[in-house]
Parts: sequence; structure tokens; C-alpha cells
Amino acid sequence: MKPADTSVPLHPLLAERWSPRGLDPDVELTDKQFTALFEAARWAPSWGNTQPARYIAGRRGDETFTRIHETLSRGNHGWAANAAALAIGVAQLVNDEGETMPYGEYGLGLASENLVLQAVSEGLVAHQMAGFDREAARTAFAVPDGFEPLVAIAVGGQGPIENLPEKLQEKESAPRLRKSLSEIVFSGSWGSPTF
Repeated sequence: MKPADTSVPLHPLLAERWSPRGLDPDVELTDKQFTALFEAARWAPSWGNTQPARYIAGRRGDETFTRIHETLSRGNHGWAANAAALAIGVAQLVNDEGETMPYGEYGLGLASENLVLQAVSEGLVAHQMAGFDREAARTAFAVPDGFEPLVAIAVGGQGPIENLPEKLQEKESAPRLRKSLSEIVFSGSWGSPTF
């Protein structure tokens, strides 16, 4: 585990959340765990309660998992095969009347973070990925117009990093770093740190 180095204590779900690539190929999700991921996503807040988040999801060994896995970039394809589940997060960007839905991407982001935190609460880990072929996903799953595949997510149990290529082992072992609060929170005027 690599808990976050924070200026004040955070809830363990937040402090312990990180995105490992070293996944245990023997970990499987129960039906309850798998359902809970998407139940957590379903209850995320959204602009005007528009609920723009959709997911395509499969568990290791099923056809949906295999098809999602095939859309992953070369850099994600190897390690993500050990995930217990893979999902593609899709944002609704146009409503049923053909109007642009504001904040669809934001809503998908909120729902996906709920999913990730639910995984952490179950003793699992999750890794969100931009490295997948959106158009391949759209085609493979017949995603309709007005919806945009935006993120792939691997969920599973944390495993040893020794099975990863050396470059990924270095990334897994590296300390978790974030910008300081003084760089991201301002008061009075832009660039004037709050903390």
C-alpha cells in the first residue's frame, strides 16, 4: 500500500486510493462486489440529476471483458489482463431531444470516482485509463451517437509487481506525488495561495 502523504488526515478510502498496475490474476469479484461498483456509480451526483454515466462492463473470462481488453493500448494491454473486471465509462453528451447535455463528462468523472472508491472499500484496487481506442470501443459495443466512451477502468486485487515489465515496476515503486495545496487553491486572486 502507498497511502497519500497529506497535510491533514484524510478518510482512509481517499488516502489509500491509488492506481496500481500490478494486479493479482487469481482475484475474482463476487456478484455482490461487481454490482456494488456500478451501484456506487449510479448514486453519484450529476448536473440537474441528468445521470450521464453509462458503463460497459465484464469480468475476467467473459466475452465483454475480452472485447474491452482488445480496445486497450499496448501499454495497458499486458497488465490489465490480470484485472478481475474491466469497464468502459461512457458519457451521455446529447439528451433524448437532441440537445447538448452540459457537464456529461463531469458526471461520468464523478460516477467513476464513486466506482473506484467503492472498489477501495471492498479491499480492491482500480486503475482508470485513457489508453484505449475509443472508436474501437464504440464499434465493438454499438455505442450510439450522443454518447462518448471516455475512460477504461480495471478493477481487481493488488498483486506483486515482479510480474510487470521493469519500466512499470519502477512506476509502481515510485512515491506518489501531488502538487502542493499552495499551487492549486487560491484566495483573493489567482496565484495567491490559500494554504
